[in-house]
Amino acid sequence: MSTNRTIAKNASIVSGATVLSRVLGLVRDLIMAYALGASVLADAFFVAFRVPNLLRSLFAEGSLTMAFVPTFVKTRQQEGDRAAFTLARSIQLWLLLILGLLTILVLIFPEAVTLLIASGFAAKRPELFELTTSLVQICFPYILFISGVALCMGILNSLGHFLVPALAPCVLNIVLIAASLLAIKTGGNVAVYLAWGVLVAGIGQWLLQQPILRSKGFSWVGPVEPTGPGVRRIGTLMLPTILGSAVYQINILIGTGMASFLPEGSVSYLYYADRLFQFPLGVFGVAVGVATLPSLALLAAPDKRAEFKDTLATSLGLTLFVNLPAAAGLAGLSLPLVDLLFGRGAFSEMAVHGTAMALLGYVVGLPAFSSVRSLASAYYALGDTKTPVRVALASLCVFVVAGYTGMQFLGHVGLALASSASAWVNVALLGFLLRRHCGAWFKVNRDIVISFALSLVMLAGCWMSTSLGPICLLFIPVWALLYMGAALLLNVSQARLFADVLGRRLRRKQA
Repeated sequence: MSTNRTIAKNASIVSGATVLSRVLGLVRDLIMAYALGASVLADAFFVAFRVPNLLRSLFAEGSLTMAFVPTFVKTRQQEGDRAAFTLARSIQLWLLLILGLLTILVLIFPEAVTLLIASGFAAKRPELFELTTSLVQICFPYILFISGVALCMGILNSLGHFLVPALAPCVLNIVLIAASLLAIKTGGNVAVYLAWGVLVAGIGQWLLQQPILRSKGFSWVGPVEPTGPGVRRIGTLMLPTILGSAVYQINILIGTGMASFLPEGSVSYLYYADRLFQFPLGVFGVAVGVATLPSLALLAAPDKRAEFKDTLATSLGLTLFVNLPAAAGLAGLSLPLVDLLFGRGAFSEMAVHGTAMALLGYVVGLPAFSSVRSLASAYYALGDTKTPVRVALASLCVFVVAGYTGMQFLGHVGLALASSASAWVNVALLGFLLRRHCGAWFKVNRDIVISFALSLVMLAGCWMSTSLGPICLLFIPVWALLYMGAALLLNVSQARLFADVLGRRLRRKQA
């Protein structure tokens, strides 16, 4: 129970910081939608920004975190802080060498990268292709700094600190808000201002982590062991995790490439819908995975397998408890929500409808997307890096077939639905195949059935409330409180766990 409370507490810290980041992100997107709408400039910037974001997930937040945290935790347990910190510095050295070389190549050959991710621009809109290429050159060095931020996050999370790493995205949002406003005020090219803002934000995010690292006794100046055993282990783990992440990122690349062949604005519709979709996903789906990984790494030994299964089941239960009603709320309120946030300036009524429909396509897969991080963390904590890759390949095949078929009939909405279908295949296979390591570890119990039923009630209520117009959005906190209250009355274990963590925190403040 203490481990479960720790996960809930750390997840709540990450969630709280992520809420602030997501709110700032919504403000950022609102301003960007006002200035760019779903125009040619918007499509160019979103494609250019996707390139470093893709590599961030590929080399940094995905594979690096999954491989680094268990190894760092084990090294610190067995050899102490000095050896663990040497490992972290050694990994940073390799990141600089690999990503530095890649950055140089992209700056020299940006057309090849743009052609890879948005070939439809080159085929149909050469001027848009040229603009996107110049934006790629500006944005790409961001990967050097954000990979360092991901490494800082892994160090601090392993040392029990979750707040500052979770606040890092706030810097990106603040800088992009400032860049958008500056472009509007000066009459400059908004897409170019935003591209430079991405690079400045990467530097700011890295600098934010440094005071906390120093307070934990860590310094970037010190011994390194580029070929040490810990580095080799992380390299061994990262290769398959990079392949797994690559499959997911290829999924994104293919989706963006498909959307580039659809009517103008399709890339932007998917971007804005994804931003809204990422709010609940980041606030709690990813937060639980981040909080769970260090705990699973400590419990991976065979003699602790029962506690390992309990911890993983708890993390999945917490994820579903929050994301089932979140999916219901987003589905029921999609159109008024998109209209309120983005429906002004250059963002037309057609863009509002297109974005809302894309959001519905993504929302279908929210519980699955939210659960993947915790399940992947379990495999990597157990040292099994092959299964997630194989499952990701199967999910990619589902996406390609479903996406190509769906876009023929539903356009960009078909691509969003294909992403959801791919996520459900991913989580179902990961959950089933985990039985080889743990035996039966999860089942649909009373708590999940109640959460699902309450979410259906919320969906119906939200949908009916849309007849009131934009005022229906004021009831969002009411729906959340009613859901939590009903769950407590029905004795749902996840609701009691959250209430327990909140009660302890309030008692500490009063003391």
